[in-house]
Amino acid sequence: MNGMLLYPKLAASGIKKNRRTYLPYILTCSGMIMMYYIVSFLTLSSFVGEMKGGDAMQTILYLGCGVMVVFSAIFLFYTNSFLIRRRKTEFGLYNILGMDKRNISRILFWETLIIYAVSMAAGIGCGILFSKLAELALTKMLGGTASYSFNVEIKSIVHALVYYAVIFLLIMINSLRQIHLANPIELMHSENSGEKPPKANYFLAIAGAVLLGIAYYMAVVIKQPITAIFAFFIAVIMVIIATYLLFIAGSVVICRVLQKNRNYYYKTNHFISVSQMSYRMKRNGAGLASICILSTMVLVTLSSTICLYIGEEDMLRQRYPRNIVIDTYTTDEKTTSLIHGAAEKVLEEYGETAENVLYYSYLDISGGFNGDRVILDPDRAAEVPGDDIRQLFIVPVDDYNRLMNKNETLSDGEVIVYATKGRYDYDAITLDEYGTFTVKSHAEDFVDNGVDAMQIVPSVFIFVKDEAVVNEMYELQLGIYGSAHSCMHDYYGFDLSCDEEKQSDIGTALFNEIAKIKEEYSDDEWQGVSIDCAAKDRTEFYAMYGGLFFLGILLGAVFIAAAVLIMYYKQVSEGFEDKSRYEILSKVGMTKREIRQSINSQVLTVFFAPLAAAGVHMAFAFGIISRLLTLFGLSDAGLFAIVTLCCFGAFGVMYTAVYFITSQSYYKIVSGKE
Repeated sequence: MNGMLLYPKLAASGIKKNRRTYLPYILTCSGMIMMYYIVSFLTLSSFVGEMKGGDAMQTILYLGCGVMVVFSAIFLFYTNSFLIRRRKTEFGLYNILGMDKRNISRILFWETLIIYAVSMAAGIGCGILFSKLAELALTKMLGGTASYSFNVEIKSIVHALVYYAVIFLLIMINSLRQIHLANPIELMHSENSGEKPPKANYFLAIAGAVLLGIAYYMAVVIKQPITAIFAFFIAVIMVIIATYLLFIAGSVVICRVLQKNRNYYYKTNHFISVSQMSYRMKRNGAGLASICILSTMVLVTLSSTICLYIGEEDMLRQRYPRNIVIDTYTTDEKTTSLIHGAAEKVLEEYGETAENVLYYSYLDISGGFNGDRVILDPDRAAEVPGDDIRQLFIVPVDDYNRLMNKNETLSDGEVIVYATKGRYDYDAITLDEYGTFTVKSHAEDFVDNGVDAMQIVPSVFIFVKDEAVVNEMYELQLGIYGSAHSCMHDYYGFDLSCDEEKQSDIGTALFNEIAKIKEEYSDDEWQGVSIDCAAKDRTEFYAMYGGLFFLGILLGAVFIAAAVLIMYYKQVSEGFEDKSRYEILSKVGMTKREIRQSINSQVLTVFFAPLAAAGVHMAFAFGIISRLLTLFGLSDAGLFAIVTLCCFGAFGVMYTAVYFITSQSYYKIVSGKE
């Protein structure tokens, strides 16, 4: 029995003696488990699912569960390396005193089990405690009615127990691998291993600078949203690699340059700090790079999701230019008259009048732009890069004049062009197989149709002489696209002055009325009608962006906690490593004031480098993220700029507070006060 209790006691004793490093680790594990339980609870909650928009919200949150588990695994592996490095000396001593590595493995097993049990208990307990608060927050976002019943989601608990058990098991296996591969002498001196001053690797530093330059160039020059989707992920990978190369290799090069600068280097506060940074910058650089990447993730996640949440009303209006929009997939006068008549009938029954009526006809087709030539043939679509695909809306000039209060006239072979999300700078446009038009003028604007706002590809409106030209183009694309051909559209939208509940009822009644009309047509004759009611879809729309916002806040909190923990471990571990050196310097005459100045110089030099680098990353990424946000319907770059600056300012304040706290811990350790 005593033998069975020995290993748990040694494990508990080891955790207690090293509580300075283990307590933050356990708190972070608990926090991540708590966040996972909350997200999983909301994903599985029947109450959330039954709310309007709850399904869309739960779909977004389901993705967040996967992100949370993957990030937890990566981050906990990384932070555990700090812990195992601190414990190797103790394990080496056990080994020398007679314990074999099998016995040490048992201690590690019990340590892992204790940390897992404590973390799960605290994490799930806090998750259950705060899950109701999160549920009420979602209810507020969706405009639902709060429920004051308290539920515990058993599936979420089981999932958390299983997923994090796997993570802790893998971490333990990795720790055992390190212990078994090292001999007792290596374990005893592990605190001082890897501290040989690295050589200045100019090749890696230059490679990092080149990679970062390419990524920045891509972020600046890419203008099309489609290209931005793929380029963003490539640029992110390049920035991560470049950041690690620059902080690991580039920082050493900078230290070497500073050492050659006599005016800077040969000062008391600079001499010590630069020497120590260059002495083990390889490991220091990796930690700084991780802090930089996490800081950038915080800024990107929070700024983009907050911006989408704030701007959701404007995006809703872009998606639905009118409260109710009826899109009939034919311009046949008989059908359109019946549809318009059905709308008038329903409005009369509800005692409402259509306001701000928006009515016009158009043909929509897709094509690839090669200069001033539009390629419609799908077999030759490979000739056109993906970012040169456009959606074309062919509209009679009479509709353009009526809606925009213009008086334009067009001759045969003339058109007016308006391009969204970009410009069309040619004086002519050639439609494949149809012929070439002369661009008489470039329109400055046209009414929103709600389609362009939700498209990935930009749109080009082409205003032609009359409806006969539109019909000719319709017949042309019938032959080109076959069964995949586009339709003529009769666009009819209007606003209502009544409340949203009544608007929703009108939308439902209109849908039923048009369903009756459909019964009068055969399947071959009926072209189809779509009805959009902003009031009916508002909840689903808000649920999607509210879900992104909620998930962004949770992930942002996790990323911040991860960055803070790395900062703390970096300062504490380096404080213990530097303690003996400062004791020697103190004995040879260095005063406490000079020690304090040296510490401040070192911490200030390296601590704010990740924040500055994250700010530069965000500045260059601003353009490409703005273009990605247009895919969600948000085109207000000014709003995104303001939100980004506010997020950076708030994060900077938090970052500075962490600096003061950790620098005090570092000073207390190296000065011998702890």
